[in-house]
Amino acid sequence: MAQVQELKVETRNGTGKGPAYQARLKGLIPAVVYGGTGKPENVAVDSRTLERHVEAGHFLTTLFLLDVAGQKTRVIPRQVQLDPVSDRPVHVDFMRLAEGSTVRLEIPVHFNGQDVSPGLKKGGVLNIVRHSIALICPADAIPNTIEVDVSALDINETIHINGLSLPPGVKPVIRGRDFTVCSIVAPTSVIEEQRAAAAAAAAPVVEAAPAEGAAPAAGAAAPAAGAAPAAGAKPAAGAKPAPAKK
Repeated sequence: MAQVQELKVETRNGTGKGPAYQARLKGLIPAVVYGGTGKPENVAVDSRTLERHVEAGHFLTTLFLLDVAGQKTRVIPRQVQLDPVSDRPVHVDFMRLAEGSTVRLEIPVHFNGQDVSPGLKKGGVLNIVRHSIALICPADAIPNTIEVDVSALDINETIHINGLSLPPGVKPVIRGRDFTVCSIVAPTSVIEEQRAAAAAAAAPVVEAAPAEGAAPAAGAAAPAAGAAPAAGAKPAAGAKPAPAKK
């Protein structure tokens, strides 16, 4: 489960690009805290501290206890804006989480047992349909990852959401549909061979017409004696031309 991390912040006066730019010049990242029964509050976070949390991973699923001048508030990051050039945080949105509340999160999926999966040993390929799953989680029990065991999965076998053991109180956002999380499919070469064989079996058989000028097949009847040669046809090699009629 996600561990609560303490994070010191300071109040920030003013809104807009000007005050935000001044905060960044001081080594601070502007942020806003909203939700719950309180009004939105503008704060600023130390840039190096925030970067360490972001680089550690699972930032958007980590609970923080914000310390604002001694007053502590439990929050969860809902959005972090990154600079398009430096890829560093430039703004963060925190949402307050009261006791007993739930939150909708995208929890990453981690796949185990790939080294012993019979389907993968046969040359199959792990087809990952869901790299993350949208879940409704209690604020006090947010999982870091969803573990999926593929150690017994063979080729053409599938794991669905209903086959996973989710933590207590955690439910998928999608209801009423047992959607696919992953499957093991045959190698691409095998699939292409099967498709080619199926296409060949379904193709109609067409008899080819003899090519123009081709020699007659063995056993074919010779042209009748005295038959006039076709118009424009050249006499065979060594044949004498017919005498002209007087």
